[in-house]
This record gives sequence, structure tokens and C-alpha cells, in this order.
Amino acid sequence: MSAPPEPADGGQRLFVGGEWVEPDRGHYPVTDPATEETAGWAPEASAEQARAACAAAREAFGAWSRTRPEERAAVLGRAAAIIRERLVPYADLARAESGATTGTARAMQVGVAAARFRRYAGVEPAEWAVTPQINEAGPMGRAGVMGALALRQPVGVVTCVTSYNNPWANPAGKVAPALAMGNTVVVKPAPQDPLSVYRMAEALQEAGVPRGVVNVVSGRDVAVGEAAVASGDVDMVSFTGSTAVGRRIAEVCGRDMKRQLMELGGKGAALVFDDADLGSAVAGIGTTFSFYSGQICTAPTRVLAQRGVYDRVVEQLGAYAARLKVGDPREPDTVVGPVISAEHRARVESYVELGRKEGATVIAGGERPPLERGFYVAPTLLADCTNDMRVAREEIFGPVVVVIPFDDEEEGIALADDSEYGLIDYVWSGDVARAFRVARRLRAGGVGVNTVGRNMEAPFGGFKKSGVGRDVGSYALHAYSEVQAIVWPG
Repeated sequence: MSAPPEPADGGQRLFVGGEWVEPDRGHYPVTDPATEETAGWAPEASAEQARAACAAAREAFGAWSRTRPEERAAVLGRAAAIIRERLVPYADLARAESGATTGTARAMQVGVAAARFRRYAGVEPAEWAVTPQINEAGPMGRAGVMGALALRQPVGVVTCVTSYNNPWANPAGKVAPALAMGNTVVVKPAPQDPLSVYRMAEALQEAGVPRGVVNVVSGRDVAVGEAAVASGDVDMVSFTGSTAVGRRIAEVCGRDMKRQLMELGGKGAALVFDDADLGSAVAGIGTTFSFYSGQICTAPTRVLAQRGVYDRVVEQLGAYAARLKVGDPREPDTVVGPVISAEHRARVESYVELGRKEGATVIAGGERPPLERGFYVAPTLLADCTNDMRVAREEIFGPVVVVIPFDDEEEGIALADDSEYGLIDYVWSGDVARAFRVARRLRAGGVGVNTVGRNMEAPFGGFKKSGVGRDVGSYALHAYSEVQAIVWPG
């Protein structure tokens, strides 16, 4: 199939019902965070077009849900190959609209997206059905053996509301398992960088996804997202973003008992014990400064350092932050690119100033980098913090780390859990038994022990206000499905 036609004004079209559609409300500029220039023109959908996308997904659901899993997997496999083949141009677009460094855009955005489509193209038959069960209790109290089969059925139409920090991997992590399970989808990408999601739709269309199975509508008006969530054609909403927005979406879903998968905010605690390998701990915590410029909910932004190593942790983290090159993400030696927008830069800077007022000491950063253009924030380390400071309690979503001392294991656990968030925490200790003991007590959906690495088959999701549900690996197949029981007399 051919690529979507370019409109006369050079703007992107919506993807609804298998067609590239002119947006009712025209286009708006997508700004390159590194240059402050226009990276492209995104379509402004109307609420009516969002509802039309949901209706198209509903119409397509019946036929798609009845296709054999192998046929759906073949489409996903072809999409993975197309995305991999176009990795460089797709990554260039992602870099231009999100500000990610070239390496991050290629490996962690487009590369991970291709891997996720490929993973869900390789679903084993055992993941589609549960082993038949035998029940000794007959119906209506009569004796007899009853056979039972538990099946995973698709939920229906899924609205996927995606985040700006990764315009490839995040949507792929929703769309691929949803399609593999036989659902149809409407994607509402983040308004800051929606263009990559349209390229994903293009790849899926070329891979042979039927009309209406995948739809993409974008816009800056909240009415577009609200329409895509509230539509009566939608059975489930998968959302990645702030806890505040997630709460509003949950209220809408609750009225109609829609299924939800919520991946929300985080304020990850990193406990560094006296016997920790400080080189490993500092390198892991330092990813907060560089990975998406700190715009990631899983970042270890709240360091809890035992007093015996507190001063060394502060000194080494400060030196680490000072060494990182901040600048043009196209340059191969750049480590820290820009944040997404001028508004977000101002928000991050306001937190740094708030930290000063609260009594924190700025060890590194704290001033805007001397670059002529772009929305840059220097990697910033705040020491002498307490857990009741706002900079220690609220998600800053930028390259800012706070450090808090603690005395013993019990106090460290208590401080870590004294948060409304519970997405991913981290423990560094040379005593592996203690590290796992502490990890099991932390109220977080995930815990990294002496690492910030991820196992992409492990369940991902949060406790408390960090979210609802689990995805990644086979857990995503469970998230985008309903369990149906079929019972018969033996």
C-alpha cells in the first residue's frame, strides 16, 4: 500500500477507518525541542472525528476478533519488519519531535517498538487459552463432574492514550498486544509529538491490517481525548501519563464500567546502603539525568543514602552530573537533550527554585545551560533534602535528583514507602539477602536490585497512585483480554 498522501499545506492527515482523512480543525505545528523550529504539522481532529474513529473500530472488531491468532501475528510480524527497515528515518522524526538523542531514538524508541511488534507476533498457543479444568460440583446441586474451559477473549475496542516521552515504544506497547488478542484500537497520541504514531499506522496499513482495526486521531483540545475515552463504542482505555489525568479518565470509565490499564506517575526511591557498590549505584541513578532527560516515570529520582555513604553518594552523583554533555541531540556525544517544551522547562526550573527555598543544597546544575536555542535543563542534584519537601514528594519529570539520608534498614523502607507513588523502586547493597528482603517489603510494582535494567517479560505497573493493572510480556496479553469460562456436563 502507498504512504498517506501529503495535503496541500504539508500537514499530516488523520487515520480513521483505513482512510487518511483531512482534520476538521486544520493543523498545528509540532516544535523541535532542540531547535525551537517546526518539525512538522499535526492534524487537529474534532471530537466528532474522534467518535468516528471509535465507531470505525467497533465496526471492524467483529471480523478482526474472529481471525485466527496466526493471521493477526503475521500482520504484526510484517509491521515489525517495516519499522525495523525504516529505523533511521523513523528515528530522525522521533528525535525531531521529542528531543531524544539519536541513540535513544534509534534503540529505545523505534528499536523497542519493532521488538514489541515482533514479540507479539510470536505468541505461543498456550497464551491464548487456559488448560481445561474439572469441577466436582454439578449445577443445581446435582452430583456429577463438570468440564470447564477458560479462554481469553478480546476486550473489544481499546482507546490508547499515549505519552510524549516515547512516541514509538509506548504506543507499540499498547497497540501490539491489543491487536494480538483480537482487539481494535483508537490511538490518541500526546499532542507534543504525535507524528511518529502516524508513521506506525502507516507501517501497520502496509503490513495488511484491515480497515478500522487501527485508527489514530490527534489534537491539542482535551475534547478529542475525552471523546475517544467516553465513546460508547469503547470497551477499554489504556493510558500512560500523569496521575491527575489518569484520575479523570478513571472517573469517565467508571460510569460505564470500562476496563482500564493505567500507567501513571512515579517518584522512584533508590535505597543505597553502606555496603553498596557506589560506582554501580551512581551510574544507575545517573540515568535520571540522561534517559529522556529525566522525563520518565521509572527514574530513580529520590535517592535514600545511608549515612555512612551519604557524603560520598552526593559527591559522586554531583561529579557525574557535571560531566554529562547537554546539547544538540543530533551530536553523537550528546548525553542530555532538551525537555519537551518551553512550558515544561519552566515547570522543572520552578521545582529547582522551590527546592532552594525549601532548604535543599544545589550540588550540580540549577542554572539554565548556556545554549542559544532549545528547551534545555542542566542535570541537577539537590542534597540536604527531607522526605517532606515538595521536591521529594512530587514528580518533577526532568533531570533532577534529590538525596535524603537515612540511618538503618527500617528507616530506609519507611522513607521509601512514604509516598503516594509506587511504580519502581531500587535497592543497592552488597548483601544480596538484605537487598531482596528490603525489595519484598517495598510498596512498589517493581524493584530493581543493584540495577536499573528491566526484564521485558516481567509485569510492569504500579501500586498506589502509580497506576492500575499490569502489562509487558504475557501480562499485556492478559491486560487486553477478558477471561471467559465455558462449562459442560462431563
